[in-house]
Amino acid sequence: MTTSRIDQRFSALKAEGRAAFVAYVMAGDPDAAKALEILKGLPAAGADVIELGFPFSDPMAEGPPIQRAAQRALAGGMTLKKTLQLVRDFRAGDKDTPLILMGYLNPVLIYGYDAFAADAAAAGADGLIIVDCPPEEADPLADALEANQVSLIRLATPTTDDKRLPMVLKRTSGFVYYVSVAGVTGVKEADAEAVAPAVARIRAASGLPVAVGFGIKTPERAAAIARVADAAVVGSALVEEVAQGLAGNESVTERVLSKVQSLAKAVRSARAESLTV
Repeated sequence: MTTSRIDQRFSALKAEGRAAFVAYVMAGDPDAAKALEILKGLPAAGADVIELGFPFSDPMAEGPPIQRAAQRALAGGMTLKKTLQLVRDFRAGDKDTPLILMGYLNPVLIYGYDAFAADAAAAGADGLIIVDCPPEEADPLADALEANQVSLIRLATPTTDDKRLPMVLKRTSGFVYYVSVAGVTGVKEADAEAVAPAVARIRAASGLPVAVGFGIKTPERAAAIARVADAAVVGSALVEEVAQGLAGNESVTERVLSKVQSLAKAVRSARAESLTV
């Protein structure tokens, strides 16, 4: 089961002949008001899809930049309920941009699967990525999400072999998130040549678009990934702009949105440039 906004966005981009630029930001970073300001500015800056992280105290798959973003958000009082309020506030002015919630299982488990899925759908969320929920244990969560038309989006990794892949793809909808490097976010860089065969294999097995993340920091790297995948995801480089803005007493919103513009421009032009080379 898929939500229409995700399907419509990827279908439109496929017709345009380009990949999506997916921007990840942390709810409540550096505070709720500025996080909403950033969120509202992302589509105009070039984000085709938004991933909104909800902070957790032990984000095991994250490198230092997103760990620090989660700590800033938690210190400011951000919660999962307040994250859903951010989604509602964003949706009041944007009915079209797909928004995916991304985080860890513990806060959702405490919230309650059925209550969370219903509230996430009512707020306007289109999908959910849970980093630490193995597919063997995901059926109760998948049941709740499907009942509320919210996509469960799974992660595939370089270690996901052909035997494992069908289980990973079970009940996945919207798109598949391919983790391009072994390890945590924001440390290693994605290699488009190494990623391309895995993307093709996952796309063929799932019939879904494949987004690539975990190792994309620069416009050049984003463009290279956009030539071989259906979407390029950038997170650590964006939350690092928040940290640098705070350190330099600058506008974090302007810094983040400026970075988004440069990355989105590279993604949008990537395939056209490859045809002219």
